[in-house]
Amino acid sequence: MSILPIITLPEPILRQRADPVERVDDELRQITDDMLETMYNAPGVGLAANQVGIARRFVVVDAGQDSDEQRPDDAARRNPLCLINPEIVSLGGGTRIYEEGCLSLPDVRVEVERPREITVRYIDRKGEPQEMTADGLLATVIQHEVDHLDGRLIIDYLSSLKRNMIVRRFKKLARQG
Repeated sequence: MSILPIITLPEPILRQRADPVERVDDELRQITDDMLETMYNAPGVGLAANQVGIARRFVVVDAGQDSDEQRPDDAARRNPLCLINPEIVSLGGGTRIYEEGCLSLPDVRVEVERPREITVRYIDRKGEPQEMTADGLLATVIQHEVDHLDGRLIIDYLSSLKRNMIVRRFKKLARQG
């Protein structure tokens, strides 16, 4: 396994809708393993393929054993999931506000209101169709990562003034190298 470089704003791939995965094979499984290692190293609780430069619809997430844990901080508490071609098929359970960060937007935190519970349909690492209901932190993480696959970032939940200030800051950082 290897740690992959995480792409940051203003890279255009972050605003691009990812294409569906057509087949699950060993190469895809290796990439998801590398993404998990990258996510744990960052540290984070989710990572979408386009955040590592791959415009395909798959994500890795790990909200720990309990969906309301902050993050898995050791191997014994890890509960990694790989969701290929994830599709949120229902929303429920009211909403919750969670302060979200993003590995592609270092040092940016945004309060985002999302449904507390979701049902997601996806393909697993074995190529088998799955459906899962998630709540709490896991539901938030999955929604955040699916947003990435649709080219949406947490700053899109801010007012245009605040969003534009953050975008300008990242563009300036990119110019400075």
